[in-house]
Amino acid sequence: MKGKTVSLIVIGILISFLIVGCGTKKGSEGNLKEELSLSVITTFAGEDGNAQRYKGAISAFEEETGVKINDSSATSDETFKARIKTDFQVGSEPDVLFFFSGADANSFIEEGKVVSIDTIRKEYPDYAGNMEDDFLVPSLVDGKKYTVPVNGYWEAMFCNQEVMDAAGVEVPGPDYTWDEFLDDCEKIKEAGYTPIAAALGEIPHYLWEYSIFNHTEPETHRKIPKDVKTGNGPAWIEGMKDVKELYEKGYFPENTLSAKDDETFALFTSDKAAFLIDGSWKVGGIVSACQSDPDDDSTLDREKLDKFTVTYVPTMGKRKATDLIGGLSMGYYISTKAWEDEAKREVAVDFVKYMTSDQMVADFAEHTASALKNAPDVNPEKFNSLQMKAIEMMEGATSLTVAAQDFFDGECRESTFDGMPRIVMGEVSAEDAVAEGISEYTKQTAE
Repeated sequence: MKGKTVSLIVIGILISFLIVGCGTKKGSEGNLKEELSLSVITTFAGEDGNAQRYKGAISAFEEETGVKINDSSATSDETFKARIKTDFQVGSEPDVLFFFSGADANSFIEEGKVVSIDTIRKEYPDYAGNMEDDFLVPSLVDGKKYTVPVNGYWEAMFCNQEVMDAAGVEVPGPDYTWDEFLDDCEKIKEAGYTPIAAALGEIPHYLWEYSIFNHTEPETHRKIPKDVKTGNGPAWIEGMKDVKELYEKGYFPENTLSAKDDETFALFTSDKAAFLIDGSWKVGGIVSACQSDPDDDSTLDREKLDKFTVTYVPTMGKRKATDLIGGLSMGYYISTKAWEDEAKREVAVDFVKYMTSDQMVADFAEHTASALKNAPDVNPEKFNSLQMKAIEMMEGATSLTVAAQDFFDGECRESTFDGMPRIVMGEVSAEDAVAEGISEYTKQTAE
């Protein structure tokens, strides 16, 4: 793990902001494809920092090839994941999909609705040829590789320094403990601010992950427990209890159980909340919140952005604060429907190759990781202050561990994700909620 972790971090730092196309050029071939269209769905939408880059890349591809992209991308949440599964079940799946490579993809892989990289390479040998094969994630269903990744991810803790200064709290360092975190949250609350921006009723995902990680360790974290008493079972229960304690102490927004994620995120960016435990994709959202025009980089208020930083999630137990959740968990799939359509097959391949070229991946990866064999050189002058802080934070990381929730599919999560309000309010015990989730997981994996 250490060797690959170092490679991922180094690759993630060697990045640029150039968007250079490598798709099909205009000409006789372009004219043949002029009337073609491709349906595409990704998660590059909403507050995702790559949403605008994705729109620009789509426009460039359309102009360069004459192919129309029918895009219906949306913000990633449980509703989005359910929508994708339903689309495949009813035969309305997209031609190309940017989606998770873990358990969320099991259903449509089992049904043979997407094509493996090896199958595509039989006809297009250079497909994903610029990627390190060791970093391409194998399916949990059959061990085959289906997704071509663009950018990796990390999860960490963002801080609003203006709020923290007002509360007399220092920005946490690499040895930040859970007890210190609780003390700081109390000071922030007493100063009249919300300590933690989180919508527990909608997206408790990242707090859920780290609360459990605080009771496991990098080598064992991803293992799904068989029951509540063995393996990681007790760790999952203790993690849920820690979230419940934070709720009981009043460290979340008053409406945390009913609020939407964008509402609580706005608390953080509008200087009303101190901490935000989330993923690397939120860097772009914070930057946009510091622009008078979210779509115009030139309107960035750099002084405002300088008040935000990112650091490590507080730790307890064997996990170090510098042990992060992260990796390469998403990528582009080509659907079997598109592959079997002779008019669309090459266009779908061209599109994925275009979106996963070295320069395009480098642009999307920013301060995260990639699977590129040869990442372009970086120009530090292209980065804003928050991106530089993210790079510095990643340089201090001691490990990257994939999220356990990536292997804990759909209905398995309902008792803890959807059921988080009931857990923190004491209506359901953490033990019963975890037991229900494990039971559903056992039933699914046995089918």
